[in-house]
Amino acid sequence: MGRYKAVIRTISGVYSSESKNDSNFEKAKQMTDEFAKREGRRPRIFIAKMGQDGHDRGAKVVATGYADCGFDVDMGPLFQTPAEAAREAVENDVHIVGASSLAAGHKTLIPQLIEELKKLGREDIMVTAGGVIPAQDYDFLYKAGVACIFGPGTPVPYSAVEMMKILLEE
Repeated sequence: MGRYKAVIRTISGVYSSESKNDSNFEKAKQMTDEFAKREGRRPRIFIAKMGQDGHDRGAKVVATGYADCGFDVDMGPLFQTPAEAAREAVENDVHIVGASSLAAGHKTLIPQLIEELKKLGREDIMVTAGGVIPAQDYDFLYKAGVACIFGPGTPVPYSAVEMMKILLEE
């Protein structure tokens, strides 16, 4: 029988139709276009849902928003282990792993994800964290190697611009 696997569906165009007057949305699109010209492909982000967090609506919204900002987006299934998420990120040759956290696993799962990426020789993949993460845990995650943390209510275009600033610096 195996483990239940939800079918992940994302749509595009929704975000762009609602973000016409958002300067960060336009800036994110310009930055992803610049990256694509420089690198020969669009910036690719993998949205990872690790651990026992059984709900992915927020991750789907974020994935849709990043696609509309000009990213190629891959989305992992629910309940991945850090090793599975790292392997999928490497196989898909992504630039960023966005670890979505809701069920308080961020202090164990995200550092384990970073370690797994290192084991696979891909510590160059940027790891970001988003979702319900208490402010007192931010410093711990930054020390573990997380590049950016985006709490609840962070506008997607803002987070896209912040990630692109780091990618374009390299």
